[in-house]
Amino acid sequence: MTSLTYNDKWGKTKWLLGSKPLKSRVPDTKPFTRSALQTMLKRYPSSVYFKPTRGSGGNGIARIERLSSGKYRLHHGHKKQVLPSLAGLHAELKRFAGRRPYLLQRGIHLLKSRGRPFDLRVMVQKTRSGRWLSTGIFAKLGRPGKVVNNYNQGGRIELLPEVLKGAGIPKGRRVRMKWQLKRMGTKAGRCFDRHRKGFRELGLDVAIDRSRRMWILEVNTRPQYYPLKALKNKSMYYRIRRYARQYGRKDGR
Repeated sequence: MTSLTYNDKWGKTKWLLGSKPLKSRVPDTKPFTRSALQTMLKRYPSSVYFKPTRGSGGNGIARIERLSSGKYRLHHGHKKQVLPSLAGLHAELKRFAGRRPYLLQRGIHLLKSRGRPFDLRVMVQKTRSGRWLSTGIFAKLGRPGKVVNNYNQGGRIELLPEVLKGAGIPKGRRVRMKWQLKRMGTKAGRCFDRHRKGFRELGLDVAIDRSRRMWILEVNTRPQYYPLKALKNKSMYYRIRRYARQYGRKDGR
């Protein structure tokens, strides 16, 4: 049996926003419209993300900034362009999106580890008894010049303890943060179960901002874990794969 997939990021975001313990962990997110674009850039001029409601691997994501000159900078892939007005920016985003629906999400100023921004993936899987279990947490360190930190976009995978240590977080705080992340993962699993049955695995993309607050950027319903094979310590990969094989998933892609 394979895990049920549900690819609408806005639908999943609304589920999280309806969860009392998780809603405060979700950055401000709105469906893309011209009025929403104006509102978001007024609130968060330094960074708003433009994300497709479907897709994975960081594909199709752009970052928008409102400059002090009143113009707007749009960054996607290795391309940067400056648009002179909100009308021009809106037209360019519509062209970029095509027929695909998009979301706008508040940008998070990511904590850095040894000078590199990172976000986290929290893997949550169901046991044979139907209980959600956080089976692994790893970090995705960004590649310079990229909009996202994904492995598919040139990011590097590292284990949580070494990344948090590289961010200057004391050992005691690192232990508490790991516990918080695992608990966040199991709460998300139970939240999703209340809305739709059949999920066997989730991958939470979590950002930590410079004040060390944690944010759930999105939840993946078929999360990749094969990049963990590249780590010298493969114990997390084997643990996740062991649970995945119980519900029919084998390759981690």
